[in-house]
Amino acid sequence: MTPAGTDRGAGRFAPSPSGDLHIGNIRSGLLSYVRARQTGRRFLWRIEDLDRVRAGSAESQLAVFAELGVAPDERPLIQSQRQEIYARALRGLDEAGLVYECYCSRKDIAQAPSAPHAPPGAYPGTCRDLGEDERAEQRRRLERKGRQPALRLRADNREHQIDDVLLGRVSALVDDLVLRRGDGVFAYNLTVVVDDAASGVDEVVRGDDLASSAPRQAYLAGLLRAPAPGWVHVPLVLNTEGRRLAKRDGAVTYQQLSAQGWTRADVFAWMQRSLGLQDVGSEWRDIDDMIAGVDFDRIARGPTVFEPPVQE
Repeated sequence: MTPAGTDRGAGRFAPSPSGDLHIGNIRSGLLSYVRARQTGRRFLWRIEDLDRVRAGSAESQLAVFAELGVAPDERPLIQSQRQEIYARALRGLDEAGLVYECYCSRKDIAQAPSAPHAPPGAYPGTCRDLGEDERAEQRRRLERKGRQPALRLRADNREHQIDDVLLGRVSALVDDLVLRRGDGVFAYNLTVVVDDAASGVDEVVRGDDLASSAPRQAYLAGLLRAPAPGWVHVPLVLNTEGRRLAKRDGAVTYQQLSAQGWTRADVFAWMQRSLGLQDVGSEWRDIDDMIAGVDFDRIARGPTVFEPPVQE
């Protein structure tokens, strides 16, 4: 697997087209664009539509960023059009003896004893070393329920590390992660690695809730003979109760905020405050101000709380 044939690296924003983006999603996307512009990378957009999709969302998300002055440098990559590419990567891993069937439900995994020192949710290896007779019986059991096995990576189940621009060294156990779900959908960890490599993405800016996935993805990239990108995991935007911001928290999308009277300049002024850069230079009013004003060495390391305006 080799990156796209270009001398310039790339950053990317990869939202799921499941609805309108809230202000936290928008902030992560803008920071990805800013970082790409500051470092001379291309800025790419990926539509991750293998799972949750709401009609018109992808177009709406792109339109919001266009209104904020941001457009991708190339046509968006659409995951649903790349199924054979993911299948090819999976076949390569299988031919290397690195794939096995898993017959466990989420309940099975939650109730199984965990390996010592394994983090919560790590796969305990239940199906890893089953004999062929037992595998055949498990396949029949799932077939009677109208289901099929998931496919897992036969990982080394060791701790791996990546270096992050903001977080420093990030360590995580790489367990036998899912490559293709039981419903036939290719799993996020596989598709993101394949797509980043194919697009020449050499630095990923995204929310720090995904930081623990980075060692997994770097490990998988190595198995696929793809270069692992650099990482910039930015702090999340939380609601007033300290939980991840969600659309149920009030006026949090660009469309809702616009209806409450927010202008584009208001959005960028909030971005500046949320990053702890309100005392640096003049108030931001547009994307050019944000590109000039963001200093990744100085941005706030902790999460930001967003308090939506009261809806009238």
